[in-house]
Amino acid sequence: MNTQVAIIGAGPAGLLLSHLLHLKGIASVVLESRTRADIESTIRAGVLEQGTMDVLNEAGVGARMRSEGALHHGIELAFGGQRHRIDLSDLTGRAITVYAQHEVIKDLVAARFAADGQILFEVNDVSVHDVDSESPSVRFTHGGEPQQLNADFVIGCDGFHGISRPSIPDQLRRDYQRIYPFGWFGILVESDPSSEELIYAQHARGFALVSTRSPKVQRLYFQCDPKDDVNNWSDDRIWSELHARLENSDGWKLKEGRIFQKNIIGMRSFVSTPMQHGRLFLAGDAAHIVPPTGAKGMNLAVADVRLLSMALEEFYKKGRPDSLAAYTETALKRVWRAEHFSWWMTSMFHKFDDASPFQQELQRAELEYVVSSRAAATALAENYVGLPFA
Repeated sequence: MNTQVAIIGAGPAGLLLSHLLHLKGIASVVLESRTRADIESTIRAGVLEQGTMDVLNEAGVGARMRSEGALHHGIELAFGGQRHRIDLSDLTGRAITVYAQHEVIKDLVAARFAADGQILFEVNDVSVHDVDSESPSVRFTHGGEPQQLNADFVIGCDGFHGISRPSIPDQLRRDYQRIYPFGWFGILVESDPSSEELIYAQHARGFALVSTRSPKVQRLYFQCDPKDDVNNWSDDRIWSELHARLENSDGWKLKEGRIFQKNIIGMRSFVSTPMQHGRLFLAGDAAHIVPPTGAKGMNLAVADVRLLSMALEEFYKKGRPDSLAAYTETALKRVWRAEHFSWWMTSMFHKFDDASPFQQELQRAELEYVVSSRAAATALAENYVGLPFA
């Protein structure tokens, strides 16, 4: 098989890149180890920055996002028994949309098949070869048969545990990582929304978050031991913990419902550089991970593939490799800004068991400053809605 761009991974990054390239007249093939049903049913967070919303709309895949997603103009910060609203639109002129990642994937898969795009599901034994030449290839097994995909470029969008990043030699790669001493216990609940906007809560018992997935499905989180077991938490214990961390004296009450999913999410910050080697390029979780507090994961992936699509267009249409050569440097500017914001949000809201009383007071002072200073609130807001693309 031959194509111009081989893409490993059919998550949001790989699928969106394939579609953006299609719109520019550049051929691609997407390889995915899972089934279509699997990628379209894996429920994950979906807070979309303004820039991500714009990219999806410009690519012609934003119709369902606009009709079914929830456009949010603010978020609430809860601490000290009170809630404080950060008006994102007033402070920045921009907003966010809550629209689950698996719904984005459904839209992109539909768009690729409507355009006769090639997505090969259930591929195994994937490996990349000759990426330091002008004729790289990807070898894999599909339908029990060994195959080879020859391409001009290989793009690794296969996540943190994929094969793409390890394909860059260890001696050429530098990884930066921080593992946090806590995780998030997440539940999916059948209920009406408890809040029109997301609530980020700092509490002596630990962080909590009120989010949503659809008008009838809510997503709630609370800080936990990452080594805990979901079987240790009955529904009653979960609701008791959430009520304690989220409710105060203003009369607001968390709405309960049937819990139909429980999971524990580990927390890490991770960046691998360079994000390219020869004709192999990394995008999204293959190159960087952020803790979910800043809602940046999928948005960074979209920013990466937007850069790659423009750089590849420049290469094919104008014969210029400059933007491809500068991809790592350009992408990492946004990545490190998002890493800092996500670390800052995580540090400001979570309980650290080793924090001294002095450090706890600093944490509270930071929160009070953010909600009392327009300048500080604007800094939070402009990072949360996403900095404009260059």
